[in-house]
Amino acid sequence: MNKVDAIARRILGWKLNRWDRWYDYENKRFIYESEFQPEQNLDHAMLIVDRLKKYGFEYNTNGVSEVRFNDAVGKGDTLAQAITNAAYNIIEKSSMANTSNIWRTLC
Repeated sequence: MNKVDAIARRILGWKLNRWDRWYDYENKRFIYESEFQPEQNLDHAMLIVDRLKKYGFEYNTNGVSEVRFNDAVGKGDTLAQAITNAAYNIIEKSSMANTSNIWRTLC
């Protein structure tokens, strides 16, 4: 799962419908990979910001190259890249926590 796919599925809640598209149950529509490019399109990146705000994350930016969602930080050449990297950082942190919990349960 690449960065954009992980964000679409785990943050936005879109379901993988086919190898090249997701399904957005809230809006009842298909989104093709070519239609969702948050690293290049600020409007797409702001969808991520809006969703994370709904989840209770606080959004802060330090210019156009650094974004913070609570304790998750992302940097990039553009604001859209920084938002995408910070969102993916949240996913990575939650994955590590889940893995630790699984190992703790198994051992």
